[in-house]
Amino acid sequence: MEDDVTDRRSFLRGALAAGVGGVAGASVAAGASAASGGGDDHRDAPPPLRGFHGAHQAGVEEAPLPRTTVVAFDVIAGNRRELTDLMRTITDRARALTAGGVPDGAGITGPPADSGVLGPSVPGGNLLVTVGVGASLFDHRFGLAARRPARLTAMPTFPNDALDPAWCHGDLSLQLSARDPDTVLHALRDIARHTRGAAQIRWRIDGFTSPPRPSGTPRNLLGFRDGTANPAPAELGRLVWTDDGGTFLVVRLIRMLVEFWDRIGIGEQERIIGRARDTGAPLDGDRESDRPDFAADPVGKIIPLTSHIRLANPRTPATAGSRILRRGFNYDRGVDAVGDLDMGLVFTCYQRDIPSQFEAVQHRLKDEPLVDYVRPFGGGYFFVLPGVRDAGDHLGRALLS
Repeated sequence: MEDDVTDRRSFLRGALAAGVGGVAGASVAAGASAASGGGDDHRDAPPPLRGFHGAHQAGVEEAPLPRTTVVAFDVIAGNRRELTDLMRTITDRARALTAGGVPDGAGITGPPADSGVLGPSVPGGNLLVTVGVGASLFDHRFGLAARRPARLTAMPTFPNDALDPAWCHGDLSLQLSARDPDTVLHALRDIARHTRGAAQIRWRIDGFTSPPRPSGTPRNLLGFRDGTANPAPAELGRLVWTDDGGTFLVVRLIRMLVEFWDRIGIGEQERIIGRARDTGAPLDGDRESDRPDFAADPVGKIIPLTSHIRLANPRTPATAGSRILRRGFNYDRGVDAVGDLDMGLVFTCYQRDIPSQFEAVQHRLKDEPLVDYVRPFGGGYFFVLPGVRDAGDHLGRALLS
């Protein structure tokens, strides 16, 4: 056992050193590559994402990118110092991966410093990294019980859930998002490599967003637009961000019983959701952006009282504070053991307070008609840490200091 601890500590010290060096001269190399025409030559490439540093972590306010992976880790670090080393390493790797550049060269006999998935130069400005902590991190192991963020708990089982423990909770959450799947996989391999011996993957699921078809908000795999009524940017300070620059993340892994759903009429589908499938408009409107007028339809003649949009957001003064910033990603895991399609939604949402926002919405949705066509099977609650402000800062610094 003592040898195992020594090996783990040696690995952590090596990983931390690699994290500091990481991508050799990341910003300098990236600039040199661009100046010399090296790297990927995408003439019509979209503009780069925001930089790594800031009061908030990236990946919350930004519109969802086409590819993502959501990962939960169990921390196996032996003590608080090793946990701090782990958080420094994750920070250094995220900083290097988002900046881009030419990886360090391999030694004569040592393994290469980079997987090579993205070629000899890692493109910068194409990746979002978002890290959170779960309630289980605040147990007896690291002396952090008194520092657990207020209202952070383990995700409970709600009515209509079919949760699989293997797909729930975690000490840490990591979300990697990019425009291309190889960028996501490259970052995951890099972070997993540098944190081996301190954290191990508990569960992971890949997701994607569809392009708008034909316009407006992207669609989920039920065919309906997903995320239409999110709060405006000016409301995020009140509804999403905590005073220290963090936010609470809810992840829900929801299988959609698409073969069953595909057998019911379009009219019934639209009444279950409360919107027209083609346009995304509420059933009493013409455009996706139209606000449903529930007060003018008190008995639900046009938009049923049990419709998803009416229960989730009744649009009353009493429920205005329970709105959430919703981010949905589709997933497809092939088929299950009996040949049914295994696909659905990686639902994520952000808020200042889970009980008064997500849980309030979830309780209103109890036994809605949609539950016959979806099966939540996993996920968890996490606190997305405040952002990394500069090169001397690291994720979780205030928590661990």
